[in-house]
Amino acid sequence: MTVPTVTLNNGVDIPQLGFGVFQIKPADTRRATEAALEVGYRHVDTAEMYGNEAEVGQAIRASGVDRAEVFVTSKLHNSRHHPSDVAKAFDGTLAALDVGYVDLFLVHWPLPAADVDYVDTWKAMEDLLGTGHVRAIGVSNFQAAHLDRVLAEGSVVPAANQIEAHPYLTQEPLRAYDQAHGIATEAWSPLAKGHVLDDPAVVAVADAVGRTPAQVVLRWHIQRGDIVFPKSVTRSRVEENFAVFDFDLTADQMAAVGGLNRDERTGPDPDTFDYRP
Repeated sequence: MTVPTVTLNNGVDIPQLGFGVFQIKPADTRRATEAALEVGYRHVDTAEMYGNEAEVGQAIRASGVDRAEVFVTSKLHNSRHHPSDVAKAFDGTLAALDVGYVDLFLVHWPLPAADVDYVDTWKAMEDLLGTGHVRAIGVSNFQAAHLDRVLAEGSVVPAANQIEAHPYLTQEPLRAYDQAHGIATEAWSPLAKGHVLDDPAVVAVADAVGRTPAQVVLRWHIQRGDIVFPKSVTRSRVEENFAVFDFDLTADQMAAVGGLNRDERTGPDPDTFDYRP
């Protein structure tokens, strides 16, 4: 099964469906990532703060899949925002992954209350593009106000903005902002930590199309253009999450799922979050 790609604003193609490793223990990450690659995933999303970059790299190297076929995303650690730390942090990610280069490197959180301005962090990120070891750079959890400053004061438009998004937090205004500025939207927590899967509206659509609620929600993301990377350590779930390209939701079904919005987060608010371990 071929996963569709989204072309980022610098011409780099990213698979629209990937495998996420957030909160997967390092000891389980290699096995889970190898399983995902066997199933057919060609996009893995990790981060220094997840503590499992090395295991992701081990899985890719052991998989037998050509490195050029696997899209790898990682993220700048929250404690590495000072401009003088960005290159060193990126070098650490390169060394941990040990797969030659990173396809997409993101500022993990804006940390607006931090003593380092996220715009200065972004300008240091821009310098990474000249190293030849990263294909695209972007941001994660940035709100429109954060992006306004990045676009006004930086020289590179972020290729992607990875945000929490799911049927209970559809993020339509921020997605529209991203689209208007040529920024691809990635959705983390696409299933709202499973909270949406028992919703009667989702279950009704799943019954109508003969699919699981998780497949319906992931298909909803795909059809509206999100880049999405569900995670699981269970092979059957990994396979289930991958099987979303041989059916379509109707306009009414898309509206039924999208109409569940409550502006309800499962994670932190980017306007106040200031975690720096």
